[in-house]
Amino acid sequence: MKFFFLLATVTSTATAFTTGFAPSVVTKSASAFSFTLNAEAAAATTNGTDKKKVIILGGDGFCGWPTSLYLSDQGHDVVIVDNLSRRNIDTELGCDSLTPIQSPAVRVQAWKEVSGKDIKFVNLDVAKEYDLLVQLIKEEQPDSIVHFAEQRAAPYSMKDSKCKRYTVDNNVSGSNNLCCAVIDSDVDAHIVHLGTMGVYGYGTSGGEIPEGYIDVILPGGREQNILHPAYPGSVYHATKCLDALLWQFYQKNDNLRVTDLHQGIVWGTNTPQTIRDERLVNRFDYDGDYGTVLNRFLMQGAMGVPLTVYGTGGQTRAFIHVTDTARCIEIAINNPPNAGERVEIFNQIAETRRVRDVAEMVAKQTGVEANFLPNPRQEAAENELDVSNKKFCNLGLDPITLDEELFSEVTEVVNKYKHRCDPTKILPASFWNKKRAEECATLDPSSVKVEV
Repeated sequence: MKFFFLLATVTSTATAFTTGFAPSVVTKSASAFSFTLNAEAAAATTNGTDKKKVIILGGDGFCGWPTSLYLSDQGHDVVIVDNLSRRNIDTELGCDSLTPIQSPAVRVQAWKEVSGKDIKFVNLDVAKEYDLLVQLIKEEQPDSIVHFAEQRAAPYSMKDSKCKRYTVDNNVSGSNNLCCAVIDSDVDAHIVHLGTMGVYGYGTSGGEIPEGYIDVILPGGREQNILHPAYPGSVYHATKCLDALLWQFYQKNDNLRVTDLHQGIVWGTNTPQTIRDERLVNRFDYDGDYGTVLNRFLMQGAMGVPLTVYGTGGQTRAFIHVTDTARCIEIAINNPPNAGERVEIFNQIAETRRVRDVAEMVAKQTGVEANFLPNPRQEAAENELDVSNKKFCNLGLDPITLDEELFSEVTEVVNKYKHRCDPTKILPASFWNKKRAEECATLDPSSVKVEV
């Protein structure tokens, strides 16, 4: 693989692409996975490690909530920090979670009742309430701070200038505030940030994407290992690239200990913890802005709606089940870099799949055909994606892969709550530029009909 920049030729220890339908990374079959057995397997991941005080920024969200419960269930002392901005965006978009999520107070009380464990909740805006953040870190003295507190949807970040500006202001300011707060509080807390595979971009790179850093040959034959070049595909992805530069700076300047997790597209809804009480159910987004692609397909298939495939469906993306998100976070907090070591970077994925192949899997299971729509995104119509995930696997992760047996779990959730679906929210509602908006002008949200 070659990159050209500043007259430098960049090379990597690339392996040949694995193309087509087969996974391109180390995985296990989801058919071996069950919620009843997974807790035991997950416990083995942290066998012999110390339990930690963990602050989870954005702990009320789609990934943050199940991660908070999982870490608490593993014996860690968890404090959730969230300003409930994602719930406010539900109101803004006029589209609630398909699952009826309870208030934070009800959620943490329900967890106390079923587990006997306490989770503290603090309503705080990381991007705006800096003094309160510093005070909280001083009071709690966390071992680790997990940073989910960012606007997470690429489509929402491209909706209009207001959403673009909000995404930058919230995400970049929040990450900068976190670094400053750790320094000002004089607490040696390990920062674990949930990033995205999108920092690498989704072009065809010509080889395996390494975990964060890439070997380069500079003019004169000088060899170096540098941060992988960034190639964002939305304002949201651009903020994650800016985050990566902040982590690099504050590690170099202030010896902060940081782990950056480049995560794939998350699918699934429930985990072994969230199924223990209906009040603990995780959120399920199905709309064109926040619904992740596989969850959207599974919801549409269960409700008899043609699957909304954008463009040719030739986009290859990385996937991870929400249960593995929580497990990866714990592996990261239990394996922090030492003071003075560079930012640790993991590719947090289970496998890569082409979108039309994923649609074919869901169509085969549900009998609902795929509907190829004009693409609202400015992106390559077709791309390959080969990604290394060896670090997590070497630390004990046996990742869950896409499997029809697990699809049924999501389908059951959809069938239970499908009366809460607003079919007018299913089609894409955010467009990357004027040309994309014009190409999608014929899409009619009111034309979508669901089976009840």
